[in-house]
Amino acid sequence: MRKNIKLTAIAATSAALALGLTACGSSSDPSSTKAGGKTDENKPLVIAASPSPHADILNFVKDKLAAKEGLKLEVKEFTDYVLPNTATEQGQVDGNYFQHKPYLDDFNKKNGTHIVPVVNVHLEPLGLYSKKVKALTDIKAGQTIAVPNDTTNEGRALQLLAANNLITLKEGVGTSAKLSDITDKKGLEFKELEAATVPRALNDVDAAVINGNYALEAGLKPAKDALVLEKAEGNPYANFLAVKAGNEKDPRIEKLAKLLNSDEVKKFIEEKYQGSVVPAFGAPAAS
Repeated sequence: MRKNIKLTAIAATSAALALGLTACGSSSDPSSTKAGGKTDENKPLVIAASPSPHADILNFVKDKLAAKEGLKLEVKEFTDYVLPNTATEQGQVDGNYFQHKPYLDDFNKKNGTHIVPVVNVHLEPLGLYSKKVKALTDIKAGQTIAVPNDTTNEGRALQLLAANNLITLKEGVGTSAKLSDITDKKGLEFKELEAATVPRALNDVDAAVINGNYALEAGLKPAKDALVLEKAEGNPYANFLAVKAGNEKDPRIEKLAKLLNSDEVKKFIEEKYQGSVVPAFGAPAAS
């Protein structure tokens, strides 16, 4: 999930949303249910997704795996981070795949929505990169590390540094950590930059924490070039399939969740993204 994409205002886009999605069937749309309110499993499952890697992964499932499970899958691409959740809340799509838990928790709180995660799929890992040192142990007091300056990514960056003993953070600060929460900088200096510009600062700092998608765009290979990467297991920033609360047991959603955590999808992610996106299967992190 790319945090830097500007959120489209709901008021400004509601008309376009209604026009673009009125034809989409969903589990909360009367046209997609059988008599008695049960989900019609023969109706297409419509999932909202960011173009990459989310829609790419869903389209792989659609083209290669869905038919075997009797699942009809439709993928609707969105380039903002508001409409996928509002469309899911309103029943204009059956679910979405574009976000991580800290973002969803904040979105639900601010918008009064009731979106819940179903199953984790992948992580776009932050990594620590350098053109001046070859190993984590080469980072010493007096050196400067660039970090993203937005709330979500700066918190992630500081947690990555703390997990690798480069800094010490206040106990319990979690994913919202800020520079002021560092209790021991161990002599390091920090430069805050907009996330998308951090890769361009690599020549000017000793090391930099860079999002996986921006690392890839900058020609870096996370699995090879990063001094250290976020771990996928138990990571709260894993991106997941999500639905409106109450729709978790839709048989079509259960089929898609199973396919998204399949060996075939794992292989697809690993081969296509070469470490810039990594499988992060399993249950979503608790709130």
